[in-house]
Amino acid sequence: MIIDGEEFRYLVGGKEFHCPVDVTMNYIGGKWKSVVLFYLGQQPLRFGELKEKIPQITEKMLSLQLKALAKDDFVERTVVPDTPPKVVYSLTKDGESLMNLVSEMERWGEQIVRSRGKLKKVGAGKRP
Repeated sequence: MIIDGEEFRYLVGGKEFHCPVDVTMNYIGGKWKSVVLFYLGQQPLRFGELKEKIPQITEKMLSLQLKALAKDDFVERTVVPDTPPKVVYSLTKDGESLMNLVSEMERWGEQIVRSRGKLKKVGAGKRP
C-alpha cells in the first residue's frame, strides 16, 4: 500500500499483506468460508445441519473450512455430552465481529440478484 509516496505492508501472523482488504480476504475469502459464517451467524449448528444448508459443498471441504475457521478463532467446536456425543459449531467473539461484514455482503448480493438476476426455486427440500 502506498501512503504519502512510501510503500507499506501489513504483517499479520507472519504473513505480509498489501492492504486491509487483503487481510480480510485471507481469513474469509474463497468459495465457502463466508457461506459457513453466514449460516453460523444465524445459530449454532451441527456438521450435518450445515451440510444440509449448503448441499453443494462436499463433506471434506466443509470439514476443511470449519477447521480453518476454528484455527483462525472465528468458529468454536463444542462437544455436547449425549449418546452419541454431538458436536456443535458456533461463532466465537471474533467470528461474531464479522457478522456486520457478512450482513453487508448479503445485502449487496440480494441487490445484485434483484438488478441482474432472479431467485430460482430448485426443489422441494427442507427449509433452511
